[in-house]
Amino acid sequence: MNDQIQEIAQRLRGLRDAMDISAAELAEACHISEAEYLSYESGNEDISVSALQNIAKHCNVELTALLFGESPNMTSYFLTRAGLGTAMERSKAYKYQSLAAGFAKRKADPFIVTVEPKPEGTPMHLNTHDGQEFNYILEGSLLLSINGKELTLNEGDSIYFDSSKEHGMKALNGKSVKFLAVIL
Repeated sequence: MNDQIQEIAQRLRGLRDAMDISAAELAEACHISEAEYLSYESGNEDISVSALQNIAKHCNVELTALLFGESPNMTSYFLTRAGLGTAMERSKAYKYQSLAAGFAKRKADPFIVTVEPKPEGTPMHLNTHDGQEFNYILEGSLLLSINGKELTLNEGDSIYFDSSKEHGMKALNGKSVKFLAVIL
């Protein structure tokens, strides 16, 4: 696994230890099995941003602290210049660029997400997290599954949905897709 996944795993173990929370409690907060949670914490498996968001909310910590290891401290505004957002490439398939990493106590988490195409027949990874999500397609085409309903979104399309419903995404046409995601 890559170094960023290992660093997130270390932060998860440290958070759980510092807060004296069981793995079972955090697994329940993420709506996953304890074994799956422990695989995230070991760094052997990539953890979705949605699971990290559930942990952050449950533990009352900033998502940014789990993703990047830094707590935000700006309270009036936080400016992100073009192409300079805090980036995280958890796997070759997904890249996240945070657009508000330095703003403390934010009510939404905006990201530029890049999804790379996967080989034909690769199953779509589905996840859930509390709250809502907004996606606006900047480049490419995306297949989005929400609660079993498959929707194709193209450049300029947007969608707002209940993210507690099982959802997943896949880049189409053998090309990467880039979109603005706002997780609330």
